Amino acid sequence: MPAQPRIALVDCNNFYVSCERVFRPDLSIKPVAVLSNNDGCIVARSPEVKALGIKMGTPVYQISRLIKQHHITLFSSNYTLYADMSARVMTLLENFSPTLEVYSIDESFLDLTGICDKDPLAYGQNIRRTIAQNTGIPVCVGMGPTKTLAKLANYAAKKWPKTAGVVDLADAERRAKLMRQVPVKEIWGIGARLAQRLNTLNILTAWDLANQPVDRIQAQFNIVLARTVMELNGIACLMMDEVVADKQQIVCSRSFKRRLTEEDELAEALAEFCSRAAEKLRNQHSVTGAISVFIRTNPHNAQEPYYQRSASMILPQATQDTRLLVRAAKQLLKSLFKTGYRYQKCGVQLSDIRPATQPGQDDLFLYDDQNHTNNAAVLMDTVDQINRRFHKAITVAATGLGQRWQVSINNKSSRYTTEWSELAKVKCC
Repeated sequence: MPAQPRIALVDCNNFYVSCERVFRPDLSIKPVAVLSNNDGCIVARSPEVKALGIKMGTPVYQISRLIKQHHITLFSSNYTLYADMSARVMTLLENFSPTLEVYSIDESFLDLTGICDKDPLAYGQNIRRTIAQNTGIPVCVGMGPTKTLAKLANYAAKKWPKTAGVVDLADAERRAKLMRQVPVKEIWGIGARLAQRLNTLNILTAWDLANQPVDRIQAQFNIVLARTVMELNGIACLMMDEVVADKQQIVCSRSFKRRLTEEDELAEALAEFCSRAAEKLRNQHSVTGAISVFIRTNPHNAQEPYYQRSASMILPQATQDTRLLVRAAKQLLKSLFKTGYRYQKCGVQLSDIRPATQPGQDDLFLYDDQNHTNNAAVLMDTVDQINRRFHKAITVAATGLGQRWQVSINNKSSRYTTEWSELAKVKCC
């Protein structure tokens, strides 16, 4: 008799905050929040901050009184640290299942079918213990016959402390009991607007949705929601995806705390974004055939004129060369930029992305110096290798030396795990 399918979702608790607390144990039970790129909004909260009613995305200036009153510790985003801690967690999870799908920086699906049928809860606790002992990151584990039920189980594991952080929904009666208590808006893939539509049809809980006829849901909504209904009933529609698909679009952009008024400043910022986008492109062994640039002022400031423009360019030859992308971006910026405006945001988008080994339809009249192309590929690969070893050791000159457009980061923690000079220091008293 084949084993019952069992999918687990392992999700790190308050991941960014937990990463900061690993190296600041004095903050373990104190209110902590992590801020967005420009230190403008809350993007991660400790349970103590959540208890104060502070929502995700709240601008910092709106809660300055609460921050002072409750002594909330704020950190600027430290993505170098978060990415490294995530890699450590994912590497440990590979020991628990041969089939793992990294879903995001802080959560992964594991196929545990036939692996822990005797005592799945003990297996889940072992996962939690191992991750905590080796990284200091707390996780919760949800298990079910489908991905959607694993997500639901993880929601329950986080919400109810009595579960000790592990919930298994293999049992149909247990599933039904839980689904009767969970609002429909908490189901994976159901956003606020869709939840409102479902509520108007008196579909209020996960149980209500699970008992809807699939063909009716598909006719009234779409096939995606119909699959969710099937998944809630234990019928797998979403398979494990072990190989992360290459990105079809790469976007790098930034909102500026200080408004930019000079073309040179915007050009430096765009050059930096091109460098990052090209690194991502090369990392997935792809080339891009088109680039777009956009700039805009603050759409929410009624006191200033609003200006927003974008422009695109089909590249004569698909490339992953940072220098060619920077040159194209600066050319596009010249067609967009107007003096007299205070720019709040700009960015680049790469599209028509394809494997570097796939032949494309290039400009027939373009002189293709194959030696130059090969040398450029070697050069970019060398730059990437050096930058992986020494963080941002090499940049293109167009990004500027001072990077005046960069936001002032006041609360960033150290890169404890990736920089020798920023290792955590221990004081013996």
